Amino acid sequence: MAATAVPATHTEREPSMTQFDELAEIYDDFSRLPFRRDLEFPSVFGLLGDLSRLKVLDLGCGSGVYSRALARSGAALVVGLDESGGMIDHARAQEAAEPLGVRYADGDLPDGLEGGFDLVLGVYVLPYATTYEELVGLCRTAADALRPGGRFVTLPIHPEAHHDPRHYERYGFRLRTGESPEDGSPVDLALSFASHDVSITARYWSVTTLEQALREAGFGPVRWQSHRLSPSAAGPPEFWAPYLSAPHAAILDTAKEYEPS
Repeated sequence: MAATAVPATHTEREPSMTQFDELAEIYDDFSRLPFRRDLEFPSVFGLLGDLSRLKVLDLGCGSGVYSRALARSGAALVVGLDESGGMIDHARAQEAAEPLGVRYADGDLPDGLEGGFDLVLGVYVLPYATTYEELVGLCRTAADALRPGGRFVTLPIHPEAHHDPRHYERYGFRLRTGESPEDGSPVDLALSFASHDVSITARYWSVTTLEQALREAGFGPVRWQSHRLSPSAAGPPEFWAPYLSAPHAAILDTAKEYEPS
């Protein structure tokens, strides 16, 4: 789903969807950093397991990085959904250049797919809910897409992320949450690597609130999963230690509850 994004030069114009739409290539570049290649992706796909025969929705797919990876991992159907038209246009252009069978939609699922997915993946989606009602709404979007028993794996900002913005600089970004954030308080995420330096406004949500929103949307118990470092990860252990000691993202795994018979 779309975040509010503003260039790091902090111009006076109001944040708009257009600004977010223009970040697609930066998101693609960000996916190539060692942090994502050697830590985030192995953690997510190690948790997802065998995707063959599964119908998967990439909720808030952005530039389509995960959608393409899901298709390459053997999912039977992959649909990428995002509110940003610019992101979807970029993702569709990538699909046209390298056809993988991924379908993309901006705003709503194509007819006939609601309630039929085995898995919904939502990477950095929940942090863009600005109110509790919006948070529940995003969780319900995932639940409505799933069959009963289907899984929802999502990566919100970790409620115990390090409050020093410089803690994550070596991984290509800065995160400013404040020392005592409250539910719904703004979080500044600055993507700062190579020649890129853009700032995205997200939101903090506590453990209690995240779990409550998921329950309200129809999900069962939430499992908080650990990150997994690839055995072939670049860099010595001390490079990864700061992140592993205080991840900026949590990994939540839950399932849509069956309706009472």
